[in-house]
Amino acid sequence: MTLTPKARLSIIFATLLALFLGAIDTLAMSAAMPTIVSELGGLHLYSWVFSSYMLARAVSLPIFGKLCDLFPNRMLFSISILIFLAGSVFAGVSVSMVQLTASRAIQGIGAGGVFALTYIVLSDISVAEKRGKMMSVASFVWGLASVLGPSFGGFMVSIASWRWIFFINLPLGGLSLLGLRLFLTETREKRSGARIDYRGALFLSTAILSLLGAFLLAGRNYAWFSLEILGLFLLFAASFSAFYAAERRAPEPILPIDFFRIKGFSLGNGAVFFSSVAIFCLSAYAPLFIQGALGHTPMELGAAMVSLSLGWSMGALLCGQMVHRFRERPSAILGGCFLIAGAAMAVTFSSETSLLTCSVALGLAGVGMGFVSISTLLIVQNSVGATHLGVATSSHQFTRSLGGTIGIGVCGGLVTGRFLENVERRLGPETVAALPPDLWDRIRENFENLFRPDIQEQLSATVQIAMQTAIGDSILLVFWFTLGAATICLGLAWLLPSK
Repeated sequence: MTLTPKARLSIIFATLLALFLGAIDTLAMSAAMPTIVSELGGLHLYSWVFSSYMLARAVSLPIFGKLCDLFPNRMLFSISILIFLAGSVFAGVSVSMVQLTASRAIQGIGAGGVFALTYIVLSDISVAEKRGKMMSVASFVWGLASVLGPSFGGFMVSIASWRWIFFINLPLGGLSLLGLRLFLTETREKRSGARIDYRGALFLSTAILSLLGAFLLAGRNYAWFSLEILGLFLLFAASFSAFYAAERRAPEPILPIDFFRIKGFSLGNGAVFFSSVAIFCLSAYAPLFIQGALGHTPMELGAAMVSLSLGWSMGALLCGQMVHRFRERPSAILGGCFLIAGAAMAVTFSSETSLLTCSVALGLAGVGMGFVSISTLLIVQNSVGATHLGVATSSHQFTRSLGGTIGIGVCGGLVTGRFLENVERRLGPETVAALPPDLWDRIRENFENLFRPDIQEQLSATVQIAMQTAIGDSILLVFWFTLGAATICLGLAWLLPSK
């Protein structure tokens, strides 16, 4: 169906507004969480406010992606926004951390639908030659949200209340919902009479929750080889096996297994998986290096990290403008080269590294991720055709989230083990044994606690310097891991089909 220019612009505005709300929400939360914890208590649930959102979003992404190939986009988009707004209301009126955590899970379900539908709708209303430009605009919105999110959260807390971080979603989400209801029409024929693969959805959801839960908990709440973590991996293996068997027999599978035999689909998702491992590990551990090993202030740290977000946005925009001329495979290869350049600079970091050098390295990695994410998305979409556009798009988004979660989980275990070894070697067993037991236990549980003012007050200057140096040495291992992931990404990009 042909859209008028007014209708097309209205759809683009409404979808990008919904995407912006979902993207900025978590980033604003990070700035407001200290205030929320001081009011609601429940410090032990601090991380689960974020994890519940991420897990729910990861589960709903592939499910909504499949439903988009079967049912009208307008209906599914409306349901997703309404779920997100309902979660926002419940979060805004929370009286405990338990209620806030549950509300964030509801938000995550809606956000997964919003993120899937945004890219699918923008792809549907774009001709093939301009799809890359439209995808790059969506990535720019992501980058804008990452820059504005923390400042927005702090601003709302200072002038009103943290609850308005959620309540502000209502009028803006309502505006997005109104625009979609008025202007969004189907431009792609959907398959009628298809049955929903409930068994596949159940087994896939169980596999996602168990796998991501293992990487979120391992090294933090439980040891990597504890019974709890091994049990989660065993549950993942069993549920994934059941999912594979169910998909082979399902008439309309959630994720057709045969798609992985398609070179563009498997290699495109593989390349973005390893690029996500690299970029998310950098974004998670570069701040610890800049603040801990280099001793920069939080404001200086923020300035350096902005370069990564801006690099990602500008790389995506540039790729969207040039991908139709230079094609997807060369764009993915170029992105892999930028990513390797940023990671290679990171492995040379030392106590003498300037903040400018850190910013350049993060910016180069961000540009590389922008190129890889857009070019591989287009390759994955084109590899299965318009009929399965929803599955292709959501699989790419899910793979990107999966790579980030697994990468951070693996690096967390590497850094913690290396940090404890370095501290004991630098301070000696006697000095470590002389530390207050509860203090040392808190640092061992999460070495990021070392940056808490109440902990630093209990450490001598010599011990602080030794521990900060140990952090720097440990995080260099993450940078080498990042370089390895970026190299694999480039190798997979090189193997992508030319057409």
